[in-house]
Amino acid sequence: MSIGEFELIRRYFVRDKIIVPGHPSVGAAQVVLGIGDDAALLDVPEGECLVVTTDTLVSGRHFLPNADPGDIAWKALAVNLSDLAAMSATPLAVTLNLTLPEADESWLAAFSSGFWNLADIYELPLIGGDTTRGPLSVTITAMGSVEPRHALRRSTAQAGDVICVSGTLGDAGAGLALALHAFKQADLPMLPGAAAPERADEALLNLSYDHQDYVLDRLNRPSPQISLGVRLRGLASAGMDISDGLLQDLGHLLAASDVGAELEVDNLPFSDALKVYARTSLNAHAQARDWALSAGDDYELLLTIPLDKWQQLDNAPAIKSKLTAIGKVTKTQGLRLTKQGKAWEHEGLAGYQHF
Repeated sequence: MSIGEFELIRRYFVRDKIIVPGHPSVGAAQVVLGIGDDAALLDVPEGECLVVTTDTLVSGRHFLPNADPGDIAWKALAVNLSDLAAMSATPLAVTLNLTLPEADESWLAAFSSGFWNLADIYELPLIGGDTTRGPLSVTITAMGSVEPRHALRRSTAQAGDVICVSGTLGDAGAGLALALHAFKQADLPMLPGAAAPERADEALLNLSYDHQDYVLDRLNRPSPQISLGVRLRGLASAGMDISDGLLQDLGHLLAASDVGAELEVDNLPFSDALKVYARTSLNAHAQARDWALSAGDDYELLLTIPLDKWQQLDNAPAIKSKLTAIGKVTKTQGLRLTKQGKAWEHEGLAGYQHF
């Protein structure tokens, strides 16, 4: 069943005191004017800068054509909130541009549910956007705020800083291998420009259902590290999120800061699911390591922290327990990989390429 544009917006994306009475995002103090006018008006806390980021997810490129609509919405919002987390920003509001082949109500109900499931965690208001007909794509613009002195940048890493990451790496790479395998098994047509399905490793297919569900969830519903980003104000010297693969994203940070780095591959943090997979064979271990280095889509934070402040974090275990040191910033430019302290070379790890 199809509905008109304005009814679509009202039914699934407008939250006001009539439709959702008492919801925290309704009448949010930062929203001077929300949905319903030519543009929205947003109030930024005094002394803070407006932080703005936007990302587009396209069917067949960023998600499979048979992807769950709720997962699509969650991830589209999460990748934008992850950018705010990487800047140590507090989320204020978002806009949503949705291009649809048709206005199918069952799809829209699932999509809006996934969107609000994540937005509600941060009491985040939707203040505008656009809907139009065309190939399925989702564009979200997220806005946040932070004091200029606390905004993390890519260009401020210093020699001697500790390089660390939040959470675990490689899970989304494993999840993608499983998703592509299932997609191929279903014999569904790929869209033009979509990545070719890969064969999932037999050991990956033999993981417990809980571990398979875990890596698929990490792919489909990443958790933006908003709280951690805010708590790192005044501690981290530089940062960004890991979207296109650790090596590629670290390379961007090093180039922006005009420094180099040494990275110890044995220090890469694995989840329990990836540890189990990696123990099945040497090839599986190498694959898990490669996912952690280059697969991307984990949306964890990549940070540099001055050594003295890293040591001070021993007194803040709630923060330090979420971080793993994987290397150090050097004056000599370039990225050098080590394994048990010795130089280690590996070809073919490029990270995700959009073109």
